[in-house]
Amino acid sequence: MEVMMLRHPHNYKKEEFEPMALALGFFDGVHKGHQQVMLSAKKTAEEKGWKSAVMTFDPHPSVVLGRKHRHIRHITPLEEKKRLIQEMGIDYLFIVRFTSDFAALEPQQFVDQFIIGLNARHVTAGFDYTYGRLGKGTMDTLMFHSRGEFTYTAVQKLAIDQEKVSSTKIRELLSEGLVRDASDLLGRPYRLHGTIIHGDKRGRKIGFPTANIEPADDYFLPMTGVYAVKIRVQDEWHEGVCNVGYRPTFKSPDEPVLSIEVHIFHYSGDIYGEEVEVDWFIRLRGEQKFNGIEELTAQIERDKQAAVQFFDSKRLDGKS
Repeated sequence: MEVMMLRHPHNYKKEEFEPMALALGFFDGVHKGHQQVMLSAKKTAEEKGWKSAVMTFDPHPSVVLGRKHRHIRHITPLEEKKRLIQEMGIDYLFIVRFTSDFAALEPQQFVDQFIIGLNARHVTAGFDYTYGRLGKGTMDTLMFHSRGEFTYTAVQKLAIDQEKVSSTKIRELLSEGLVRDASDLLGRPYRLHGTIIHGDKRGRKIGFPTANIEPADDYFLPMTGVYAVKIRVQDEWHEGVCNVGYRPTFKSPDEPVLSIEVHIFHYSGDIYGEEVEVDWFIRLRGEQKFNGIEELTAQIERDKQAAVQFFDSKRLDGKS
């Protein structure tokens, strides 16, 4: 997959690109609904003998346009989004730098420069996609703005259990700790990339060493608590339990620093500095403050057994 960074105005000419079918959207989460849009574009490209392409935007429009949301956490930060789109077999990924100048483009200007100007012959987007200044361009106006240069498909909403699959819904589920439900909408486990960093080694002292993880980007993290997870270390997946929270047993309430710690089952290697991936499967319990070390270690052992039982049941169901 070729990744191209675009700014307004870009200097590319239509003749520099082969005909393509283009999927448009921000695509945070690359969830089942987004996949439907991209795979529709890919199918059209294959049928016509064209290239398949996806266009997304960075940063999120609300960072540039909104007064309240100057900092956005993502389900899939840009690097993760790239990886997932590449896995879908897309030929081109256009990442448009979202600036105030770009946001000021009239719908016709956007279409002329970023669709017709890149030799897109077919456009696919969600039924509620908007484009151009103030979102004045819609899927209903796209035919008018196309100047007859391309056709388009408006993909209808995807619903699971009568609930629209959306990034907003997935964030809502994550904020409630419902990672299993979020995974159903994503089509895969919720995943976080990060690096193992040095912690205070308290877990090691009480018999449950943990890998402290620094997220690689601004992820939208699940609700605090303890989760059954899988972690990939040095290209091997291991089961474990993860605590995301403020460690109230050890930390003062005046030091609210969020930490992500994974106790990896049956693993004892030196992994400081290693890049890892964590897949989240189910929330086992909320974060608690314990009266002492013995109470804490007893609960961690119960958490471990609960996670082992969960993964054993998945294997029995043939889902691991």
